[in-house]
Amino acid sequence: MDQLEIFKALSNRSRLEILQWLKEPEKYFPVQESVGFDEAGVCVGQIQKKAGLTQSTVSEYLSTLQRAGLIKATRIGQWTYYKRNEDAFKELGELISNVL
Repeated sequence: MDQLEIFKALSNRSRLEILQWLKEPEKYFPVQESVGFDEAGVCVGQIQKKAGLTQSTVSEYLSTLQRAGLIKATRIGQWTYYKRNEDAFKELGELISNVL
């Protein structure tokens, strides 16, 4: 776990919102026809639409979160889906509790 990458990823309001949305995708996104949230996550297009940001900005934010290990990407056909890496959040919680 690269602490610096994680805390850099968490230092942006939009990235924090994306993580919040991905925690409860059924609350923040419409039902996806082709794949369930539990199976693959949320389609990048839905994240971009909800964020109201450009596609390139959202892609950059998602890449930052993925490099930090906070989200996982799944490619299905031409679409990429993202979901939280809950193991990383457990590890982060332990880091904060025990080390910092």
